[in-house]
Amino acid sequence: MIVRPDPDSLMAGELGQWLATQDGDRAAARARAAAIQKWAIIAACVVAVLIVLFNGQVSAALQGGFFVGAGGFGIAEYSKRKVTNTIKGGINGAIARSLGMEYAVEVSPGGEFDLARSFDMLPGHDRASFEDLWRGTLGQQEFMLYQARLEEKRSSGKSSHWVTVFNGSLMQIGLTRRFHGVTLIERAGRRQSFFGLLGDKDEIELGGVQLARIDLVDPRFQDLFAVWSNDPVEARYLVHPEYVERLLAVEAAFAGEKVRALFIEGRMLILLESGNLFESGSLEANHDRMLLEQTIDQFGTLADLAVQLNERPR
Repeated sequence: MIVRPDPDSLMAGELGQWLATQDGDRAAARARAAAIQKWAIIAACVVAVLIVLFNGQVSAALQGGFFVGAGGFGIAEYSKRKVTNTIKGGINGAIARSLGMEYAVEVSPGGEFDLARSFDMLPGHDRASFEDLWRGTLGQQEFMLYQARLEEKRSSGKSSHWVTVFNGSLMQIGLTRRFHGVTLIERAGRRQSFFGLLGDKDEIELGGVQLARIDLVDPRFQDLFAVWSNDPVEARYLVHPEYVERLLAVEAAFAGEKVRALFIEGRMLILLESGNLFESGSLEANHDRMLLEQTIDQFGTLADLAVQLNERPR
């Protein structure tokens, strides 16, 4: 378990002093957003009136006015982002430094993301965004965590829209013991043969590696998780009953879904559909203490679980 920073100590120190200097930028951002919203309402009303005058259709007028107004409110929210990201970077950065780690709002994914895709741990998508990079060491092991949002463009008739297919956390941690094989753990039922009539496949090929289905030691979890590996001995050592319990704890901690883990080349990659986390930036100064504590809890819980997943039972 990591030692979590004390929110009161952080607020009483440099973080609290720095946040006090942000009041002017926060007020300016609030005023700017309010002005945009005001003009959005005016524009929506003008558009609706013009449509009625030239078209005569009230339903079309309401629809046109709604879209203009909604677009304006979206622009207003976007206008806050620079300031809220600055606040978030300051708060999360202070948490990271207190843990001897680094934090960055912006993320450029590396080989770990390519690895997750090559082993089919992520759904297909047309665009991706990344944020909230935490990087450093947990204990003696290298650790990295960031948020990923993947979206797919779908069409319906002449219109199209974006659908979120993954919104969650990607964690990578160095293993306490180096393994030679490749082992993938995921929710059962993803790789069925003959439309599920014959259950899961016996073998699959992912990332250029041939993997076989490995029976779990404890049959209670056989219907919950599937284990694929090119080294049955290592796989059974890694995926013991307590490990499966920890995977379930990862999901329960964030009401998440579809947790999956990959052991490869001396590291463990964990993906969890946890939703959007670490949003500590706000234009309201009286929210800072609450959001600071929330982010400490979110990061601490994920970091603790990553460490526990990397341990053998005592």
